[in-house]
Amino acid sequence: MTTKPAESSAPSFALPSHNPGGHLTAALRRRLHPDPTVRRLAGITLVNTVGNGLSLSVAVLFFTRVLGLSAAQLGGGMTAAGLCGVVASVPAGRAADRWGARRVLVVLVGVEAVGTAGYALVHSYPAFVALACAVSAVDRGSAAVRNALYAEVLPADTRVAGRAYLRVVTNVGICVGTGLGAIALQLDTRPVYLTAILADAVSYVAVAVLFYRLSVLAGPSSAEPEAKSGTGTTSGTANKSVTATTPGTANPSDPGGNGVKHGRRRNPALRDGPFLAVTALCSVLGLQFAVLEVGVPLWIVQQTDAPRITVAGALIVNTLMVIALQVRATRGTEERTAAARACRRAGLVLAVSCLVIAFAHGLPGILAAMVALAGIALQSLAEVMGQAGGWALSYDLAGEGEHGAYQGVFNAGSAATMMAGPAVVSTAVIGFGLVGWAVLGAVLAAAGLAMGPAVRWAGRRELRLRAA
Repeated sequence: MTTKPAESSAPSFALPSHNPGGHLTAALRRRLHPDPTVRRLAGITLVNTVGNGLSLSVAVLFFTRVLGLSAAQLGGGMTAAGLCGVVASVPAGRAADRWGARRVLVVLVGVEAVGTAGYALVHSYPAFVALACAVSAVDRGSAAVRNALYAEVLPADTRVAGRAYLRVVTNVGICVGTGLGAIALQLDTRPVYLTAILADAVSYVAVAVLFYRLSVLAGPSSAEPEAKSGTGTTSGTANKSVTATTPGTANPSDPGGNGVKHGRRRNPALRDGPFLAVTALCSVLGLQFAVLEVGVPLWIVQQTDAPRITVAGALIVNTLMVIALQVRATRGTEERTAAARACRRAGLVLAVSCLVIAFAHGLPGILAAMVALAGIALQSLAEVMGQAGGWALSYDLAGEGEHGAYQGVFNAGSAATMMAGPAVVSTAVIGFGLVGWAVLGAVLAAAGLAMGPAVRWAGRRELRLRAA
């Protein structure tokens, strides 16, 4: 995620001291990423996530109050949609390798715009399920292709740092969109809910246009070739790095270039045992999101005396810590053994956070809230470490020119966790209480500890392939 452009400042400009807004402008400039490609990706991400935050905040009420779905119908439809998202990730990634990530991404995002707008026309449950499955499929597929696109337009040594910067932007965008959604919830009318959904659809149109124009930008400077070995240290076998892109030159993200023919072979990621193991372990660590979104709210409301506002406080703490720490957490993770160590630390800290949150049970209200928020702070720290390590490994273990295939498989694992995680976590923490929290923590710790052996396995496999 070695240079660290996400931690650098844009050049400052001399501003007249009498200009009261000049200092604010200079401060904003310093927060911008120095790489123009990352800045452009950040703008696209901001547009996308503001729309997502707006629609997510009103989705449940829109589906139940405007479309008239019952809670059971909504749950069944979302489960089916989640399964479609898991299935769609792998072929979408392969399509990116064959036809170019940019072209495939523009198509998928455009289809998602149409599908999102289509919710306004749904009048039956079967139509809702069909549309939700289609939207989920293109959404998860576009996530895999987007991650492959980052590998194409960013040099290998700045990908993880770039993704960290974009994740910070994602959190900011979701916060802004959620704030707009809160206004819609307060107004609580059918036209307002429809406007929110259609605004999200419009944001997808804008994102598709911006991705379409991305290829005309000058690409990042060519990075020095990196090498991978079984231990993650430099060796004589170098990775291909991304070269500068100018209009009219061949480019892996350009369907007319030379980097789009890899999709015709069998999927290499599905035959890469170590990568599949790393994907599975990262998916287990991804249960932390279900802990935050489902486990903690249920635990606080049903099993502790903490004020209900603690649920909102947990989300605020998590968001602020991710914004503050995600870029910093990527330092050093470009090297695969360091990335594995980051995942190991993440698993252990997540285990401790589960125990801390569990101990909020039985404490007086304010003390319970403080303990729960301390657990959330630990979880947030683990989150930024685990995400940085997982991103680095998902790129480092992939062959250059095959990032679509690898990101498709990696994203399928994440999508599976998003689908099954809420049920797993809610069953553990509500069904089994303190024991459930302890078991969940042990599973997360085991996943983190297993990352090192999985990465060493990948190194041994690479050595055998080179010797063959």
